[in-house]
Amino acid sequence: MLGVFYPCAVSEEREVEVGVGPWEGIWPEGDHWDHELLAQGDRRNVLDQYRYWKHEAIVAELDTRRHEFHVAIENWQHDLNIGTVVRTANAFLAKEVHIIGRRRWNRRGAMVTDRYQHLRHHATVDEFVAWARSEELAILGVDIFPDSVPLETYDLPRRCVLVFGQEGPGLTPEVHAAAEATLSIEQFGSTRSINAASAAAIAMHAWIRRHVFGQVPRAR
Repeated sequence: MLGVFYPCAVSEEREVEVGVGPWEGIWPEGDHWDHELLAQGDRRNVLDQYRYWKHEAIVAELDTRRHEFHVAIENWQHDLNIGTVVRTANAFLAKEVHIIGRRRWNRRGAMVTDRYQHLRHHATVDEFVAWARSEELAILGVDIFPDSVPLETYDLPRRCVLVFGQEGPGLTPEVHAAAEATLSIEQFGSTRSINAASAAAIAMHAWIRRHVFGQVPRAR
């Protein structure tokens, strides 16, 4: 049976533990089980169905059902949003996350989900565009430009890569020119734009609504 651990706060200073304790009873059989986790408990940030699984076994299972959209973010100024974008891409099971520009990025916001998400680096925009076209993926920028069209009514293709720019500057002119379309997110308050990580989450969920739940966008 599953050795479930029930967390409790002993004091305000002590951090609450999460996850499950050591496996109770006879250990299960199978190559996907991690004997160290079975013996010591599993405190990772994973779904219950993956408790005590080896890391590579979890990735292999996810690979059998990843969605057909990719996510890319430009990283010219060491954008702190990238970690959060990777975490969201993992939640929506994106095929891959692409980092354009600097290879190094702040992983803190990813909350270790980058271990379960395929990442690919492109040193330049030209390199990224060449890769996307070789894979026959529609390049779709997400930003506010005079020629942007509403994300809410755009029929996102199944095979695409959603591209996001730096926080502040937004998409570079090179990505804007290469994109099949640039999509904007409707806003109703006083600010002109929203956080890049928030925009990425909204755009990914729009793809999920279209291709997982079959909600066809309505023209307006």
